[in-house]
Amino acid sequence: MPVPEVVRLAADGGFAGVELRAHPEEPVHPGLSLTQRVDVVEAFKDAGVAVLCVAGYARMAAPGADEPVLAETRALLELARDLGAPYVRVFPGGGDPAEPGAPGLAESDATAVRRLSLAAPLAADLGVRLLLETHDSHRSGVDAARVLGAVRHPSAGALWDVLHTWRAGESPEASLDVLAPHLGYVQVKDVGSAEDLTPLAPGDGVLPLAEVLSALAGRGLGDGWVCWEYERRWFPETPALPELLPGVRRRLRGLLETPAGT
Repeated sequence: MPVPEVVRLAADGGFAGVELRAHPEEPVHPGLSLTQRVDVVEAFKDAGVAVLCVAGYARMAAPGADEPVLAETRALLELARDLGAPYVRVFPGGGDPAEPGAPGLAESDATAVRRLSLAAPLAADLGVRLLLETHDSHRSGVDAARVLGAVRHPSAGALWDVLHTWRAGESPEASLDVLAPHLGYVQVKDVGSAEDLTPLAPGDGVLPLAEVLSALAGRGLGDGWVCWEYERRWFPETPALPELLPGVRRRLRGLLETPAGT
């Protein structure tokens, strides 16, 4: 979707910010020229909408040489700096330890710690925070926090994707217990079951979104960013974005205002 349309939909829908998926197939990615980056900044600035995050695809725990991953991460950080985004999202990407030839968890941890430790000082210099998403090989809060606790750098933090910590068997309180010291922001969606990941409107599925928001408020973190993830790219049967936005905002507001368990 072109940037002007993204900005218009966000502004008209009352959304304060947008997480930009930074893939080469998207309009915003590290290959943009300086002029193109300025155009993106101006479009968001004119509408009063923030660029929350450059959502990249660098994989911190993936097997192989460090330099290609670090180069990809550096490009994402520089893009975020140029767009005024406070965060860059990266994945673990360590693979399934149960698969033949896949690295074990200890090896994946060590790789992720080494790369994040190398990238975090650059992130700090650029005024950006690098967020490891709870995803794939490190989908639980415990997994992500174990890596970030070893990195011990304020510019390396966590993006809490609620779907994946829930699928890992963690309660919202348990996830937040370990992620709170590292938390950048929270990413939400809703689904019908652990097996059926077709997106649903927030509150229509099984994810404990009200409990997540209540837990954040209880820790004094309720004013942070909560980002709804739209996944039509992977689920083409999902309704088009303009149809969903008004209802999604109402649902999220309702969840914020309704105590968990009611």
